[in-house]
Amino acid sequence: MSLQPVSPEIITTPEGVRRLADRLSREPRLACDLEADSMHHYQEKVCLIQFAVPGLAAIVDPLAVADLAPLAPLFADPAIRKVFHGADYDIRSLHRDFGIEVNNLFDTMIACQFLGEREFGLAAVLKKRFGVELDKQYQRADWSRRPLTAGMIEYAVKDTTLLIELAGQLEGELRAKGRLGWVSEECALLARVRVAQRPDDVPLFLRFKGALRMSPRSLAVLEEILRFRDRRARQMDVPPFKVLGTETVRELAEKRPRSAAEFAGITGFTERVIERCGEEILRAVERGLAVQERDLPTFPREERRKLGGDEERRVKALKGWREERARRLAVEPGFLANNALLEQVALGLPHSVEDLDSVAGLRPWQKREFGAEMVAALQSRR
Repeated sequence: MSLQPVSPEIITTPEGVRRLADRLSREPRLACDLEADSMHHYQEKVCLIQFAVPGLAAIVDPLAVADLAPLAPLFADPAIRKVFHGADYDIRSLHRDFGIEVNNLFDTMIACQFLGEREFGLAAVLKKRFGVELDKQYQRADWSRRPLTAGMIEYAVKDTTLLIELAGQLEGELRAKGRLGWVSEECALLARVRVAQRPDDVPLFLRFKGALRMSPRSLAVLEEILRFRDRRARQMDVPPFKVLGTETVRELAEKRPRSAAEFAGITGFTERVIERCGEEILRAVERGLAVQERDLPTFPREERRKLGGDEERRVKALKGWREERARRLAVEPGFLANNALLEQVALGLPHSVEDLDSVAGLRPWQKREFGAEMVAALQSRR
């Protein structure tokens, strides 16, 4: 079955949303996707929600119609399967912007991963299985702009029109390999992810890549630069990286320029940047340099329990088991169990499958499918 409607229905009115919700409520499966504007605005938001079912493609425009309440029961209905590809961002965004919760999720990206697909991005999957090409120029498009171009609409529609057919293929292959239950459990957990709210009093440097390796003085300067960048980004309504790039910020924090002449050689520091915000950056550096020694920030380091010799041997045994098992299943080892989980199993020293119940983070499918093998691998090292 091919899902290629002649043209999508674009929903821009409350009545249109109600009619669409009523139409889709009679379907057993919905293909879903969304587009947002995170690359173009300070506060990202959902700009389109796409649906596809046999014979219908629809695009809901949340910028034109604010009340999406009729869609909430649709997404929450456990009797209707919602098919996404790479749903993590979508699930978080739907809940953040509209309070929408998703039940009965099937993520085709997770399905591809558990089938051992080496390339599991949507563009690669659609090209391999259907010969369909997605125009990558729209991946970073500003989806908040109106009117939408014909190319943007076509791209948005292509993201969903083959998802139901793709899901059918993948479910069949997973069932044949006995892995459909694995994917179902992972999707149920994914459906509960939410956007983490950052408290206002938490330092910005805690989320900056590379801050862990910086000195306390550089962290003080970094924090002041990040605060400036965040304020300016909010004023300009752009993402912070469009004010100052990550590498530029890192070099500023480490080189700590005291004059405009010292901007020379800093990555991304053009004459335009100097003219636009050079003086404010120098003031930010000064504030960071003025912090008293006793008040300098430090990056909190998570104290990891050092493994003893026997524990290291048990972890090594589990990793050896995982590598061999993953090779036989033709999947990436990390999809079976990540290193942190193997360490928890090793520390728990289970003597039976039942003892694995105390291991935090162990999925039911992992215990069911591989619990006995993990215990056996550990026993071989005792």
